[in-house]
Amino acid sequence: MSCESTAAPSGTVREEPWAQRRYGLGRLSPVADGRGTVVAVIDSGVDPAHPQLAGRVLPGADFLDPGGDGTRDCVGHGTAVASLIAAAPARGVAFRGVAPEARILPVRVSEQQIVDGAETGRTVPPDRLADAIRWAVDHDADVLNLSVVLYADDAAVRAAIGYAVAHDVVVVAAVGNRHGTPGADPTPYPAAYAGVLGVGAITEAGQAADYSQAGTYVDLVAPGGHVLTAVPGGGHAYADGTSYAAPFGAATAALVRQRWPDLTVTEVIARIVATTDPAPGGPAGDAYGYGVLNPYRAVADTVPAPPSTTRPAPAAAPAVPAAQAASAAHARTPRALALAAAGLVAAALTLWLAVVVPRARRRAWRSPPTDAGP
Repeated sequence: MSCESTAAPSGTVREEPWAQRRYGLGRLSPVADGRGTVVAVIDSGVDPAHPQLAGRVLPGADFLDPGGDGTRDCVGHGTAVASLIAAAPARGVAFRGVAPEARILPVRVSEQQIVDGAETGRTVPPDRLADAIRWAVDHDADVLNLSVVLYADDAAVRAAIGYAVAHDVVVVAAVGNRHGTPGADPTPYPAAYAGVLGVGAITEAGQAADYSQAGTYVDLVAPGGHVLTAVPGGGHAYADGTSYAAPFGAATAALVRQRWPDLTVTEVIARIVATTDPAPGGPAGDAYGYGVLNPYRAVADTVPAPPSTTRPAPAAAPAVPAAQAASAAHARTPRALALAAAGLVAAALTLWLAVVVPRARRRAWRSPPTDAGP
């Protein structure tokens, strides 16, 4: 089946992107490079023909046009996301992924893109997105990257996220690009669901991007403004959006899973959140969450373990009423455990008492709902 629309061609960009300068990926690779991990990119597909993605893309699934394997990308969004995670170093090209030895599991659910400020193109309905999430979990993904955003709480998608968390899969999601618009900052899903790491976008100046949504669903921020990415077929292009901030978080989760393989989902997220860099506005802000993602610190810093260090066995859970689930979307466990862990360090105790505890009360933290059904 031919593409209804295609990504614009682009040339090769050789200079070092600002995000890589910020993160110093050269010193990160000797510590962790993502080897042995699988990151599912649930998106518009991933082109395995790009030279920097060759050999890094597994056969996946196509939920938009059944029968495909997820390796057709008509709009380039998924390829861009995947490249930020796992693009290999290349001679004469400074651009590379944060976890270049990770493997990408492409799960195609959309070919939407923004044209003149409006979304255009096909996408799957929420129940099929839920099927795609479950499929990725059942096909050995260690991390899910969801740079797709829904603006309605859907029971099937919520249950699929619970299924992923119950099966010890880290879920990372973009928080959306509707800040500063009419009806600004609508609640984004799956970022707002319990157990999900919600990622906002910053610019090269370190400020929250003017489109990056602000709310209690923002756990941290990462580069998302003028970010260099790979383009289907070859070459590179710059892109903007929380869609491109999320894969920095997903790649970091892959690094942590490689470096600390016995950590549970909650402990992985706790480590990532506890090792963020300070952000403007202080800790626990709605625009920045708990700070700016730092992949090197996430894998190299010494972080006290959260209270539970036992990897939980997947278990069925009772159905969650819609009203309770909506409340749980604003009652996320990862931040609580992350800051509880950091609170074990004396230097963080003041922060815990002065800032985190009041915020925890406002958010009414509780354990995330899970669904381990088929």
